[in-house]
Amino acid sequence: MSLAYRFLYRVGFTPWEQMAKLPVTDQIDALFAREEEGHEPPYGEVLDLGCGSGIWAVELAERGWQVTGVDFVPRALRRARERALEAGVEVRLIDGDVTKLEEAGVGSGFPFLLDFGLFHDELKDEQRQAMGAEVTAVAAPGATLLMMAWAPARRGPLPRGASRRDIEAAFPAWSVVDEEPVDTSVGARIWRRARPFYRIWSTADPRFYRLRCD
Repeated sequence: MSLAYRFLYRVGFTPWEQMAKLPVTDQIDALFAREEEGHEPPYGEVLDLGCGSGIWAVELAERGWQVTGVDFVPRALRRARERALEAGVEVRLIDGDVTKLEEAGVGSGFPFLLDFGLFHDELKDEQRQAMGAEVTAVAAPGATLLMMAWAPARRGPLPRGASRRDIEAAFPAWSVVDEEPVDTSVGARIWRRARPFYRIWSTADPRFYRLRCD
């Protein structure tokens, strides 16, 4: 994978983290609640793929999940550790490549996995295939993978996106059981006023996909 994210974290340019400050968090809360329905905390183990600075890893830990986060950017992982400490929760963080999860030692048997922007970004087709195989190897039978992906498009250095067909091709052992658009109605207006870069958000057609391991 490229060094772009190492550089962006180094200079402090991480616009994707703004998603946690938008109304879409209500939609994410509902998606998490669906996985927790009928159970009491602790809910079990969850693997956050490309956890970055730990925004969602910490959120899940606060909700009562046993969280493992994996990322290949040391600076992001350091911030994730700080975030977990500030929140008073425990998050297991691993410096590793999502195309080599077993080699990274993340463990196995995860009933819930999360990817809020990794698969659809800079991974090449062969890397997507490798990620799908590695995710399948560490997932429990019947596991759920919750993924967010933009629609495919040419965007220069920005995420190239991934269609449902792209996701299904990389995860042949999984079935897409649910798909819903990300609520960008309010977020787009906020981001448009903030910086021109964020106008892309309203046209990216981001979607949440819920996959079940067959």
